[in-house]
Amino acid sequence: MKHFVLLALSLGLLTSCAGYRFGGNKPEHLDGIQSISVPLAKSRVVFPRVEALATNCMVDALVGDGTYRLATSSGADATLVITLEKLDYVQARSSTVDVLRSEELQINVTVSYQLIDNTRPGVVLDEGSEAGRSRLFVDDNLQTARVNALPDALQRATQSIIARLADGI
Repeated sequence: MKHFVLLALSLGLLTSCAGYRFGGNKPEHLDGIQSISVPLAKSRVVFPRVEALATNCMVDALVGDGTYRLATSSGADATLVITLEKLDYVQARSSTVDVLRSEELQINVTVSYQLIDNTRPGVVLDEGSEAGRSRLFVDDNLQTARVNALPDALQRATQSIIARLADGI
């Protein structure tokens, strides 16, 4: 009787982890991808140094998530090409005296991406676009406020891209 209980207990413990996989829950079509390179981003908007800023935000999101390793273009399994498609400002709150005078703005950025297989050049493994938002108060120096709000919006968009690539969300 003791052997039967021990056998049943050990079988129960072994089968409880049968569906577990080490690592993240990558989408099936990205199972073979372990490392990604991120070249300098492209931009369809006019904003100073936005390409480098978008690339840095993408690299931070990729390294922070940890599902994929960051690699050089020659040593990576795939290349993540990102393009800043749109950057606009929307009035979030106006003055109580004058509705045309903004007190708070919302910055909206749209970043598109393509994950290209390095072993089979030209084959796109995944693509899409994500949006990021941030708010800023209109003060005396509007340009500085815009420059300070842009990294937050880009960070939100790039984290959404990495979440989509890492978890299939």
